[in-house]
Amino acid sequence: MEEIELYLDEAKELMQKAVDHTASELLKIRAGKAMPNLLDGILVSYYGAPTPMNQVASVSTPDGRTLAIKPFEKSLIPEIEKAIINSDLGLAPQNNGEMIILTIPALTEERRIALVKQAKNECENGKISIRNVRKDTNDELKKLQKEGASEDEIKRAEDKVQKLTDQYSVKLDELLDKKEADIMKV
Repeated sequence: MEEIELYLDEAKELMQKAVDHTASELLKIRAGKAMPNLLDGILVSYYGAPTPMNQVASVSTPDGRTLAIKPFEKSLIPEIEKAIINSDLGLAPQNNGEMIILTIPALTEERRIALVKQAKNECENGKISIRNVRKDTNDELKKLQKEGASEDEIKRAEDKVQKLTDQYSVKLDELLDKKEADIMKV
């Protein structure tokens, strides 16, 4: 039945979005290395409008523990500093008049454990999203059955939805394993 295939395709697409979102959230969890995407969530006040960091400055990594932020306009240095201080990164910006330097401290063992816990929470949120997609899709399939679709077709579709759920949950587990290894590597 064509409608069933549409629901399955939509479920697959939504589950992939949940995995992609979780992957982008995991990138924000720093593993002791300086990475420009660490600043992705920070908005800088640019002439009164909140603007993403990468639109007002270039961010580079001169070495593994340092981020160099060079604003496109020098007048933005105080705004960028304020945005970093007000963020939840816990980093102290250093201003040399030309650019802002962020030194990423080495992670302590307890901080590593806290970051792994944070990564596990993100993955669990992704799994919850996937299970919600499964539930919504199964609800739609049940409606189709009430409208006259055959019980066998619905049962096969529900099995496919479960297989998709398992498949995307495994992808999240793999993302978590990779991130955990990255965080715990000294």
